[in-house]
Amino acid sequence: MSADITTAARPHTVEKIGGTSMLDYTAVRDNIILGRDSTREPYGRIIVVSAYAGITNRLLEHKKTGHPGVFALFAGSKLEGSWRDEMNLLRSELYALNKTLFTDPLGVERANRFVGERLDSAAACLDNLAQLCRHGHFALDAHLATVREMLASIGEAQSAWNTVQLLQRDGINARFVDLTGWQSAEHISLDSRIESAFENLDYTSTLPIVTGYAHTEEGLMSSFDRGYTEMTFSRIAVLTGASEAVIHKEFHLSSADPALVGEANAVPIGRTNYDVADQLANLGMEAIHPRAAKGLRQSAIPLRVKNTFEPEHSGTLITADYVSSTPCVEIVAGSRGIFSLEVFDQNMAGQNNQHDQNILAVIGRFRAQVVAKDINANTITHYLSCNLKTIKRIRRELEALYPEAEIDQKQVAIVSAIGSDLRVNGILAKAVTTLAEGDIGVQAMHQSMRQVDMQFVVEEPDYEDAIKRLHSALVEVHDHGLAICAATV
Repeated sequence: MSADITTAARPHTVEKIGGTSMLDYTAVRDNIILGRDSTREPYGRIIVVSAYAGITNRLLEHKKTGHPGVFALFAGSKLEGSWRDEMNLLRSELYALNKTLFTDPLGVERANRFVGERLDSAAACLDNLAQLCRHGHFALDAHLATVREMLASIGEAQSAWNTVQLLQRDGINARFVDLTGWQSAEHISLDSRIESAFENLDYTSTLPIVTGYAHTEEGLMSSFDRGYTEMTFSRIAVLTGASEAVIHKEFHLSSADPALVGEANAVPIGRTNYDVADQLANLGMEAIHPRAAKGLRQSAIPLRVKNTFEPEHSGTLITADYVSSTPCVEIVAGSRGIFSLEVFDQNMAGQNNQHDQNILAVIGRFRAQVVAKDINANTITHYLSCNLKTIKRIRRELEALYPEAEIDQKQVAIVSAIGSDLRVNGILAKAVTTLAEGDIGVQAMHQSMRQVDMQFVVEEPDYEDAIKRLHSALVEVHDHGLAICAATV
Protein backbone atom coordinates (compact mmCIF):
# COMPACT_ATOMS: atom_id res chain seq x y z
CA MET A 1 0.00 0.00 0.00
CA SER A 2 1.35 3.44 -0.90
CA ALA A 3 2.16 5.65 2.09
CA ASP A 4 0.06 8.51 0.72
CA ILE A 5 -3.13 6.50 0.20
CA THR A 6 -5.89 6.57 2.80
CA THR A 7 -8.55 3.96 2.09
CA ALA A 8 -12.23 4.24 2.92
CA ALA A 9 -11.97 0.98 4.84
CA ARG A 10 -9.51 2.59 7.26
CA PRO A 11 -10.83 6.11 7.82
CA HIS A 12 -9.53 6.90 11.30
CA THR A 13 -6.10 7.78 12.68
CA VAL A 14 -4.46 6.75 15.94
CA GLU A 15 -2.46 9.57 17.52
CA LYS A 16 -0.05 9.57 20.47
CA ILE A 17 0.76 12.72 22.44
CA GLY A 18 4.12 13.01 24.20
CA GLY A 19 4.53 13.97 27.84
CA THR A 20 5.89 17.49 27.30
CA SER A 21 3.03 18.31 24.94
CA MET A 22 0.54 16.96 27.50
CA LEU A 23 1.58 19.69 29.95
CA ASP A 24 0.11 22.32 27.58
CA TYR A 25 -3.59 21.48 27.40
CA THR A 26 -4.45 24.52 25.29
CA ALA A 27 -1.94 23.49 22.62
CA VAL A 28 -3.24 19.91 22.72
CA ARG A 29 -6.84 21.08 22.27
CA ASP A 30 -6.24 23.78 19.66
CA ASN A 31 -3.36 22.28 17.67
CA ILE A 32 -4.08 18.55 17.85
CA ILE A 33 -7.73 17.94 18.72
CA LEU A 34 -9.24 20.86 16.77
CA GLY A 35 -6.34 21.49 14.39
CA ARG A 36 -5.91 24.53 12.21
CA ASP A 37 -9.62 24.73 11.39
CA SER A 38 -11.63 25.57 14.53
CA THR A 39 -14.81 24.38 12.79
CA ARG A 40 -13.39 20.90 12.20
CA GLU A 41 -15.03 17.97 13.95
CA PRO A 42 -12.50 16.44 16.35
CA TYR A 43 -13.66 12.84 15.80
CA GLY A 44 -12.46 9.99 13.61
CA ARG A 45 -9.36 9.62 15.77
CA ILE A 46 -8.10 7.66 18.75
CA ILE A 47 -5.81 9.62 21.08
CA VAL A 48 -3.22 7.74 23.17
CA VAL A 49 -1.61 9.85 25.89
CA SER A 50 1.68 9.67 27.75
CA ALA A 51 2.06 10.64 31.39
CA TYR A 52 2.86 14.30 32.01
CA ALA A 53 6.56 14.99 31.45
CA GLY A 54 8.71 13.88 34.37
CA ILE A 55 6.00 11.94 36.22
CA THR A 56 7.09 8.45 35.16
CA ASN A 57 10.63 9.36 36.26
CA ARG A 58 9.21 10.15 39.70
CA LEU A 59 7.15 6.96 39.80
CA LEU A 60 9.99 4.65 38.68
CA GLU A 61 13.45 6.18 38.26
CA HIS A 62 14.90 8.90 36.06
CA LYS A 63 15.27 7.45 32.57
CA LYS A 64 18.66 9.07 31.89
CA THR A 65 20.31 9.65 35.26
CA GLY A 66 18.90 6.65 37.13
CA HIS A 67 17.88 8.88 40.08
CA PRO A 68 15.47 6.74 42.13
CA GLY A 69 11.72 7.31 42.14
CA VAL A 70 9.10 5.51 44.21
CA PHE A 71 9.73 2.12 42.62
CA ALA A 72 13.54 2.22 42.85
CA LEU A 73 13.36 3.32 46.50
CA PHE A 74 10.90 0.56 47.35
CA ALA A 75 12.94 -2.07 45.51
CA GLY A 76 16.40 -1.17 46.72
CA SER A 77 16.43 1.10 49.75
CA LYS A 78 17.24 -0.12 53.24
CA LEU A 79 15.37 2.89 54.62
CA GLU A 80 11.79 1.65 54.77
CA GLY A 81 10.25 5.11 54.82
CA SER A 82 12.11 6.52 51.82
CA TRP A 83 9.58 5.38 49.21
CA ARG A 84 6.71 6.77 51.30
CA ASP A 85 8.43 10.16 51.50
CA GLU A 86 8.89 10.11 47.74
CA MET A 87 5.24 9.11 47.27
CA ASN A 88 4.13 12.07 49.39
CA LEU A 89 6.31 14.47 47.40
CA LEU A 90 4.90 13.02 44.19
CA ARG A 91 1.33 13.45 45.46
CA SER A 92 1.99 17.13 46.16
CA GLU A 93 3.45 17.54 42.67
CA LEU A 94 0.46 15.87 40.99
CA TYR A 95 -2.00 17.97 42.97
CA ALA A 96 -0.09 21.14 42.03
CA LEU A 97 -0.18 20.04 38.39
CA ASN A 98 -3.95 19.54 38.57
CA LYS A 99 -4.31 23.06 39.92
CA THR A 100 -2.57 24.48 36.83
CA LEU A 101 -4.87 22.54 34.48
CA PHE A 102 -8.28 23.09 36.09
CA THR A 103 -9.53 26.61 36.67
CA ASP A 104 -12.48 25.74 38.96
CA PRO A 105 -12.11 24.40 42.52
CA LEU A 106 -14.53 21.50 41.84
CA GLY A 107 -12.48 20.39 38.86
CA VAL A 108 -9.29 20.47 40.93
CA GLU A 109 -10.97 18.51 43.72
CA ARG A 110 -12.24 15.80 41.35
CA ALA A 111 -8.85 15.50 39.62
CA ASN A 112 -7.06 15.22 42.98
CA ARG A 113 -9.55 12.60 44.14
CA PHE A 114 -8.99 10.48 41.02
CA VAL A 115 -5.21 10.36 41.19
CA GLY A 116 -5.21 10.39 45.00
CA GLU A 117 -7.24 7.18 45.13
CA ARG A 118 -4.74 5.47 42.84
CA LEU A 119 -1.81 6.66 44.92
CA ASP A 120 -3.54 5.48 48.12
CA SER A 121 -4.25 2.08 46.61
CA ALA A 122 -0.67 1.71 45.33
CA ALA A 123 0.78 2.71 48.71
CA ALA A 124 -1.44 0.16 50.48
CA CYS A 125 -0.24 -2.55 48.07
CA LEU A 126 3.40 -1.69 48.73
CA ASP A 127 2.86 -1.73 52.49
CA ASN A 128 1.10 -5.09 52.34
CA LEU A 129 3.74 -6.56 50.04
CA ALA A 130 6.58 -5.37 52.27
CA GLN A 131 4.91 -6.92 55.29
CA LEU A 132 4.25 -10.20 53.45
CA CYS A 133 7.87 -10.44 52.30
CA ARG A 134 9.12 -10.26 55.86
CA HIS A 135 8.13 -13.93 56.01
CA GLY A 136 10.79 -16.26 54.65
CA HIS A 137 8.51 -17.97 52.16
CA PHE A 138 7.95 -14.81 50.09
CA ALA A 139 10.70 -13.05 48.10
CA LEU A 140 10.28 -9.38 47.17
CA ASP A 141 12.19 -9.80 43.91
CA ALA A 142 9.50 -12.13 42.60
CA HIS A 143 6.94 -9.30 42.74
CA LEU A 144 8.96 -6.27 41.64
CA ALA A 145 7.99 -6.49 37.96
CA THR A 146 4.32 -6.30 38.93
CA VAL A 147 5.00 -3.38 41.30
CA ARG A 148 6.78 -1.52 38.50
CA GLU A 149 3.84 -2.00 36.15
CA MET A 150 1.32 -0.86 38.78
CA LEU A 151 3.22 2.34 39.58
CA ALA A 152 3.88 3.19 35.92
CA SER A 153 0.16 3.01 35.12
CA ILE A 154 -0.68 5.88 37.48
CA GLY A 155 0.94 8.53 35.26
CA GLU A 156 -0.97 7.67 32.09
CA ALA A 157 -4.22 7.20 33.98
CA GLN A 158 -3.98 10.71 35.43
CA SER A 159 -3.16 12.42 32.12
CA ALA A 160 -5.89 10.55 30.21
CA TRP A 161 -8.58 11.15 32.86
CA ASN A 162 -7.70 14.85 33.17
CA THR A 163 -7.73 15.34 29.40
CA VAL A 164 -11.20 13.80 29.12
CA GLN A 165 -12.59 16.12 31.81
CA LEU A 166 -11.06 19.19 30.16
CA LEU A 167 -12.28 18.26 26.67
CA GLN A 168 -15.79 17.54 27.93
CA ARG A 169 -15.78 20.94 29.63
CA ASP A 170 -14.92 22.44 26.23
CA GLY A 171 -17.79 20.71 24.46
CA ILE A 172 -16.00 17.71 22.98
CA ASN A 173 -17.49 14.25 23.44
CA ALA A 174 -14.35 12.64 24.85
CA ARG A 175 -14.33 9.23 26.52
CA PHE A 176 -11.84 7.84 29.02
CA VAL A 177 -10.51 4.47 27.83
CA ASP A 178 -8.61 2.95 30.75
CA LEU A 179 -6.37 0.07 29.65
CA THR A 180 -4.49 -0.06 32.97
CA GLY A 181 -6.62 -2.88 34.37
CA TRP A 182 -6.64 -1.06 37.70
CA GLN A 183 -7.91 -3.33 40.51
CA SER A 184 -8.98 -5.88 37.91
CA ALA A 185 -8.46 -9.58 38.55
CA GLU A 186 -8.55 -10.29 34.81
CA HIS A 187 -5.18 -11.02 33.18
CA ILE A 188 -5.43 -10.98 29.39
CA SER A 189 -3.15 -10.29 26.44
CA LEU A 190 -2.52 -6.80 25.10
CA ASP A 191 -4.49 -7.51 21.93
CA SER A 192 -7.46 -8.88 23.89
CA ARG A 193 -7.52 -5.86 26.19
CA ILE A 194 -7.49 -3.45 23.26
CA GLU A 195 -10.12 -5.35 21.30
CA SER A 196 -12.41 -5.47 24.32
CA ALA A 197 -12.03 -1.75 25.03
CA PHE A 198 -12.78 -0.66 21.46
CA GLU A 199 -15.45 -3.21 20.59
CA ASN A 200 -18.43 -0.84 20.77
CA LEU A 201 -16.78 2.55 20.31
CA ASP A 202 -18.07 4.83 17.54
CA TYR A 203 -15.14 6.99 16.40
CA THR A 204 -17.41 9.20 14.27
CA SER A 205 -19.06 10.78 17.31
CA THR A 206 -16.72 9.97 20.21
CA LEU A 207 -13.10 10.91 20.84
CA PRO A 208 -11.42 8.10 22.82
CA ILE A 209 -8.61 9.27 25.13
CA VAL A 210 -6.59 6.16 25.92
CA THR A 211 -4.00 5.42 28.60
CA GLY A 212 -0.57 4.81 27.11
CA TYR A 213 -0.03 2.05 29.65
CA ALA A 214 -1.97 -1.19 29.19
CA HIS A 215 -2.05 -4.05 31.69
CA THR A 216 -1.30 -7.43 30.11
CA GLU A 217 -0.79 -10.94 31.41
CA GLU A 218 2.80 -11.03 30.14
CA GLY A 219 3.68 -7.56 31.47
CA LEU A 220 4.20 -4.77 28.95
CA MET A 221 7.23 -3.29 30.70
CA SER A 222 9.07 -6.60 30.93
CA SER A 223 9.34 -6.54 27.13
CA PHE A 224 9.40 -2.84 26.28
CA ASP A 225 10.33 -1.08 29.53
CA ARG A 226 9.78 2.67 29.02
CA GLY A 227 8.72 2.13 25.40
CA TYR A 228 5.38 0.69 26.52
CA THR A 229 3.32 3.70 25.40
CA GLU A 230 4.56 3.27 21.83
CA MET A 231 3.66 -0.41 21.89
CA THR A 232 0.12 0.36 23.11
CA PHE A 233 -0.20 3.05 20.43
CA SER A 234 1.09 0.73 17.70
CA ARG A 235 -1.16 -2.22 18.58
CA ILE A 236 -4.24 0.03 18.73
CA ALA A 237 -3.40 1.32 15.23
CA VAL A 238 -2.91 -2.22 13.89
CA LEU A 239 -5.94 -3.81 15.57
CA THR A 240 -8.37 -1.00 14.71
CA GLY A 241 -7.10 -0.71 11.12
CA ALA A 242 -5.92 2.91 11.24
CA SER A 243 -5.18 4.81 8.05
CA GLU A 244 -2.24 6.55 9.72
CA ALA A 245 -0.41 6.59 13.04
CA VAL A 246 0.64 10.01 14.32
CA ILE A 247 3.03 10.96 17.12
CA HIS A 248 2.86 14.52 18.45
CA LYS A 249 6.09 15.75 20.04
CA GLU A 250 7.43 19.11 21.18
CA PHE A 251 9.93 19.25 18.31
CA HIS A 252 10.37 18.36 14.64
CA LEU A 253 12.28 15.28 13.58
CA SER A 254 15.17 17.23 12.08
CA SER A 255 18.51 16.71 10.36
CA ALA A 256 20.24 17.34 13.72
CA ASP A 257 19.57 18.79 17.14
CA PRO A 258 18.93 22.53 16.51
CA ALA A 259 20.52 23.31 19.89
CA LEU A 260 23.82 21.91 18.58
CA VAL A 261 23.92 22.93 14.91
CA GLY A 262 21.73 26.04 15.12
CA GLU A 263 18.06 26.42 14.28
CA ALA A 264 18.92 28.03 10.95
CA ASN A 265 20.96 24.99 9.92
CA ALA A 266 18.74 22.15 11.15
CA VAL A 267 16.27 21.04 8.46
CA PRO A 268 13.02 19.19 9.26
CA ILE A 269 12.80 15.72 7.74
CA GLY A 270 9.79 15.46 5.42
CA ARG A 271 10.03 11.77 4.49
CA THR A 272 12.04 8.80 5.66
CA ASN A 273 11.60 5.08 6.33
CA TYR A 274 11.35 2.68 9.26
CA ASP A 275 14.99 1.65 8.84
CA VAL A 276 16.05 5.18 9.73
CA ALA A 277 13.63 5.23 12.67
CA ASP A 278 15.26 2.04 13.98
CA GLN A 279 18.73 3.60 13.79
CA LEU A 280 17.52 6.62 15.76
CA ALA A 281 15.99 4.35 18.38
CA ASN A 282 19.30 2.51 18.69
CA LEU A 283 20.92 5.83 19.62
CA GLY A 284 18.24 6.54 22.22
CA MET A 285 16.49 9.17 20.07
CA GLU A 286 13.28 7.29 19.58
CA ALA A 287 10.74 8.35 17.02
CA ILE A 288 9.11 5.05 17.99
CA HIS A 289 10.20 1.84 19.72
CA PRO A 290 11.55 -0.59 17.07
CA ARG A 291 9.14 -3.39 18.01
CA ALA A 292 6.23 -0.97 17.91
CA ALA A 293 7.36 0.19 14.48
CA LYS A 294 7.44 -3.43 13.33
CA GLY A 295 3.66 -3.79 13.67
CA LEU A 296 3.00 -0.58 11.74
CA ARG A 297 5.45 -1.58 9.06
CA GLN A 298 3.95 -5.06 8.61
CA SER A 299 0.43 -3.61 8.42
CA ALA A 300 1.49 -0.94 5.90
CA ILE A 301 0.41 1.86 8.26
CA PRO A 302 2.43 5.04 7.71
CA LEU A 303 3.73 6.88 10.77
CA ARG A 304 3.74 10.67 10.93
CA VAL A 305 5.77 12.59 13.53
CA LYS A 306 4.45 16.13 14.11
CA ASN A 307 5.45 19.13 16.21
CA THR A 308 2.58 19.95 18.58
CA PHE A 309 3.49 23.62 18.57
CA GLU A 310 3.69 24.00 14.77
CA PRO A 311 0.44 22.37 13.61
CA GLU A 312 0.65 23.91 10.15
CA HIS A 313 3.76 21.81 9.40
CA SER A 314 2.98 18.41 7.84
CA GLY A 315 5.71 16.74 9.90
CA THR A 316 7.76 13.67 9.02
CA LEU A 317 6.10 10.81 7.17
CA ILE A 318 7.73 7.42 7.85
CA THR A 319 6.93 4.44 5.63
CA ALA A 320 8.47 1.07 4.85
CA ASP A 321 9.09 1.64 1.15
CA TYR A 322 10.49 5.19 1.07
CA VAL A 323 13.99 5.70 -0.32
CA SER A 324 15.31 9.18 -1.08
CA SER A 325 15.35 9.93 -4.81
CA THR A 326 18.99 11.00 -4.46
CA PRO A 327 21.28 9.19 -1.99
CA CYS A 328 22.05 11.54 0.88
CA VAL A 329 22.53 11.92 4.63
CA GLU A 330 19.21 12.84 6.19
CA ILE A 331 20.11 12.97 9.89
CA VAL A 332 23.25 13.43 11.97
CA ALA A 333 22.61 12.21 15.51
CA GLY A 334 24.43 10.53 18.33
CA SER A 335 24.62 9.57 21.94
CA ARG A 336 26.85 10.59 24.82
CA GLY A 337 27.51 8.58 27.95
CA ILE A 338 28.30 5.41 26.02
CA PHE A 339 30.72 2.94 27.59
CA SER A 340 33.05 0.87 25.48
CA LEU A 341 33.64 -2.52 27.13
CA GLU A 342 36.64 -4.24 25.58
CA VAL A 343 37.42 -7.89 26.26
CA PHE A 344 40.82 -9.09 24.98
CA ASP A 345 41.53 -12.79 25.44
CA GLN A 346 44.19 -14.77 23.60
CA ASN A 347 42.03 -17.85 24.08
CA MET A 348 39.25 -16.24 22.07
CA ALA A 349 40.81 -16.90 18.67
CA GLY A 350 38.64 -19.38 16.82
CA GLN A 351 35.96 -19.26 19.54
CA ASN A 352 34.57 -15.75 19.09
CA ASN A 353 30.97 -16.90 18.89
CA GLN A 354 31.02 -18.63 22.29
CA HIS A 355 32.77 -15.70 23.95
CA ASP A 356 30.32 -13.25 22.41
CA GLN A 357 27.32 -15.28 23.58
CA ASN A 358 28.67 -15.40 27.13
CA ILE A 359 29.43 -11.67 27.16
CA LEU A 360 25.99 -10.79 25.76
CA ALA A 361 24.34 -12.99 28.39
CA VAL A 362 26.01 -10.96 31.15
CA ILE A 363 25.12 -7.67 29.47
CA GLY A 364 21.52 -8.85 29.11
CA ARG A 365 21.21 -9.73 32.79
CA PHE A 366 22.00 -6.13 33.67
CA ARG A 367 19.67 -4.76 30.96
CA ALA A 368 22.34 -2.64 29.28
CA GLN A 369 21.63 -1.69 25.67
CA VAL A 370 24.20 -2.63 23.01
CA VAL A 371 24.52 0.30 20.60
CA ALA A 372 27.38 -1.09 18.51
CA LYS A 373 29.98 -3.85 18.52
CA ASP A 374 33.50 -4.52 17.20
CA ILE A 375 35.01 -7.98 16.86
CA ASN A 376 38.32 -9.36 15.65
CA ALA A 377 40.36 -12.52 16.23
CA ASN A 378 40.92 -12.04 19.95
CA THR A 379 38.96 -8.95 21.02
CA ILE A 380 35.28 -8.09 21.34
CA THR A 381 34.20 -4.55 22.18
CA HIS A 382 30.60 -3.71 23.00
CA TYR A 383 29.43 -0.10 23.14
CA LEU A 384 26.81 0.08 25.87
CA SER A 385 24.20 2.63 26.82
CA CYS A 386 24.06 2.37 30.61
CA ASN A 387 25.27 4.10 33.78
CA LEU A 388 28.63 3.71 35.51
CA LYS A 389 27.20 1.48 38.24
CA THR A 390 25.90 -0.99 35.66
CA ILE A 391 29.13 -1.09 33.62
CA LYS A 392 31.13 -1.82 36.78
CA ARG A 393 28.82 -4.72 37.66
CA ILE A 394 29.10 -6.15 34.14
CA ARG A 395 32.88 -5.83 34.25
CA ARG A 396 33.11 -7.67 37.60
CA GLU A 397 31.04 -10.55 36.22
CA LEU A 398 33.22 -10.81 33.11
CA GLU A 399 36.43 -10.68 35.13
CA ALA A 400 35.18 -13.65 37.14
CA LEU A 401 34.13 -15.46 33.96
CA TYR A 402 37.39 -14.77 32.10
CA PRO A 403 40.14 -14.35 34.73
CA GLU A 404 42.92 -14.43 32.11
CA ALA A 405 41.33 -11.79 29.88
CA GLU A 406 42.27 -8.11 29.76
CA ILE A 407 39.06 -6.12 30.24
CA ASP A 408 38.90 -2.37 29.81
CA GLN A 409 36.13 0.22 29.92
CA LYS A 410 36.01 3.78 28.68
CA GLN A 411 33.37 6.46 28.40
CA VAL A 412 32.95 7.57 24.79
CA ALA A 413 30.38 9.07 22.45
CA ILE A 414 28.89 7.81 19.20
CA VAL A 415 27.93 10.07 16.31
CA SER A 416 26.07 8.73 13.32
CA ALA A 417 25.17 9.86 9.82
CA ILE A 418 21.86 8.28 8.85
CA GLY A 419 19.80 8.17 5.67
CA SER A 420 17.40 5.98 3.75
CA ASP A 421 20.10 5.56 1.07
CA LEU A 422 23.78 6.30 1.79
CA ARG A 423 25.13 4.72 -1.41
CA VAL A 424 27.32 7.74 -2.16
CA ASN A 425 30.83 7.02 -3.38
CA GLY A 426 33.41 8.48 -1.02
CA ILE A 427 30.95 9.52 1.70
CA LEU A 428 32.76 7.54 4.41
CA ALA A 429 36.10 9.07 3.43
CA LYS A 430 34.53 12.53 3.40
CA ALA A 431 33.12 12.04 6.88
CA VAL A 432 36.44 10.79 8.31
CA THR A 433 38.33 13.64 6.63
CA THR A 434 35.90 16.17 8.06
CA LEU A 435 36.43 14.84 11.57
CA ALA A 436 40.21 14.73 11.13
CA GLU A 437 40.26 18.35 9.96
CA GLY A 438 38.62 19.25 13.26
CA ASP A 439 41.31 17.32 15.16
CA ILE A 440 38.71 14.76 16.22
CA GLY A 441 40.17 11.30 16.58
CA VAL A 442 37.97 8.40 15.47
CA GLN A 443 38.30 5.54 17.97
CA ALA A 444 36.24 3.14 15.84
CA MET A 445 33.82 3.30 12.93
CA HIS A 446 31.10 1.13 11.44
CA GLN A 447 29.26 1.06 8.13
CA SER A 448 27.03 -1.83 7.21
CA MET A 449 26.19 -3.15 3.75
CA ARG A 450 22.58 -2.04 4.23
CA GLN A 451 23.83 1.53 3.74
CA VAL A 452 21.52 3.32 6.13
CA ASP A 453 24.04 4.60 8.70
CA MET A 454 27.68 5.27 9.49
CA GLN A 455 28.80 5.30 13.12
CA PHE A 456 31.89 6.97 14.55
CA VAL A 457 33.14 6.40 18.08
CA VAL A 458 34.83 9.55 19.40
CA GLU A 459 36.08 10.90 22.71
CA GLU A 460 33.13 12.22 24.68
CA PRO A 461 34.44 15.85 24.80
CA ASP A 462 34.47 15.81 20.96
CA TYR A 463 30.78 14.87 20.68
CA GLU A 464 29.31 18.30 19.92
CA ASP A 465 32.06 19.30 17.48
CA ALA A 466 31.68 15.96 15.68
CA ILE A 467 27.93 16.51 15.25
CA LYS A 468 28.46 20.05 13.96
CA ARG A 469 31.24 19.11 11.54
CA LEU A 470 29.41 16.10 10.07
CA HIS A 471 26.18 18.07 9.71
CA SER A 472 28.00 20.94 8.02
CA ALA A 473 29.84 18.68 5.57
CA LEU A 474 27.10 16.15 4.81
CA VAL A 475 23.81 18.06 5.16
CA GLU A 476 24.29 21.83 5.09
CA VAL A 477 26.20 21.72 1.80
CA HIS A 478 22.93 20.77 0.09
CA ASP A 479 20.03 23.17 -0.40
CA HIS A 480 17.16 21.16 1.07
CA GLY A 481 14.84 24.14 1.46
CA LEU A 482 12.14 23.90 4.15
CA ALA A 483 12.39 20.12 4.51
CA ILE A 484 14.40 17.14 3.30
CA CYS A 485 11.75 15.74 0.94
CA ALA A 486 8.55 17.44 2.12
CA ALA A 487 5.78 15.14 3.36
CA THR A 488 2.20 15.28 2.16
CA VAL A 489 -0.66 16.06 4.54
